[in-house]
Amino acid sequence: MRVWFNRTFSSVYTAIKLIREADTGNRFHLIHSNPNPHSPAGRVAHEFFVEPTGLDKPAYNDWCLQFCIEHKIDIFIPGRGATLLALEIDRFAAIGTRIQSVATHDALSTIHDKGRFYADTVLEGAPVAEFAPFETLAQFDAAYATLRARHPVLCVKPSSSVFGLGFAVLDEARSSAALLIEGVEYHTGLQDFRRGLGELGTVRTMLLMEFLDGHEYSVDCVGDNGRLVAAIARKKPMQAGRGQLIDMRADILAATAELARIYGLNGMFNAQFREGAGKLRLLEINPRMSGGIGMACVAGPNLPYISLCGFADGFDTVTVPPVRDGIRVTELASAAELA
Repeated sequence: MRVWFNRTFSSVYTAIKLIREADTGNRFHLIHSNPNPHSPAGRVAHEFFVEPTGLDKPAYNDWCLQFCIEHKIDIFIPGRGATLLALEIDRFAAIGTRIQSVATHDALSTIHDKGRFYADTVLEGAPVAEFAPFETLAQFDAAYATLRARHPVLCVKPSSSVFGLGFAVLDEARSSAALLIEGVEYHTGLQDFRRGLGELGTVRTMLLMEFLDGHEYSVDCVGDNGRLVAAIARKKPMQAGRGQLIDMRADILAATAELARIYGLNGMFNAQFREGAGKLRLLEINPRMSGGIGMACVAGPNLPYISLCGFADGFDTVTVPPVRDGIRVTELASAAELA
């Protein structure tokens, strides 16, 4: 069975490696493509191809369709272009390729827009932090006056972003220069931020939020069209270098199962939570494998393999091993020559 992973995040290297380790019968022939000819995932895939660059979204979809025809792809697990490709499932099915889409186009569009996602998602066990969108200095000032009256520390982040890019805690006492010199990460001076907003005029939609100062939890999951099949929750340390703890909290698993149901999640996805004022809060859904997928799978279930087998054969044929709750995990870097 020929399976294609197109350009996506670096976690695809780990996913392909984990699938090949579990696939002792060599049932799956794994193909990866990337515009970077030195993509590390190309080292572990059975075949690697260089993707074209400069294509707009419709043209890229057409290229994907032609790729599936030429290479006789049975299952396509998209990274790049996944939201629009969710509209193309029938078109690909007509040429014999099944797309494993994490959700529908509408659900993915909502998930990628945190402002919409926060406004639409009602999760009793893990409500979202209080927030307000803004695009101008006047909107920011009005939101700040309201939220600051209820929360001691506030933060900002873009409504659409990945890897935490654009996130910053607003510091009322220190300037951005002082924070930089002191080496304080992910903080910016409040007055400097306001000054910048005034200079820019209108910015892309940003969110002002209460800052959650507790532990963060990352939950790596496999879904079956809204049913949570497997989940492994990792508790991140407050200080770096201490690994992560597998912590299968019942409330986190229940909230994750509810998210899967609400958004009809399918295949590999990741849910993020954080504690604030002693309460569990929802941060986001990542409709893809997380960067920590390898650490999660140390705890037992091989999530990428479970996801692929379940999609190929039906999840009633899949056995999910028990999770080794309470173990501490980490990632070890190793050097390698690139071909």
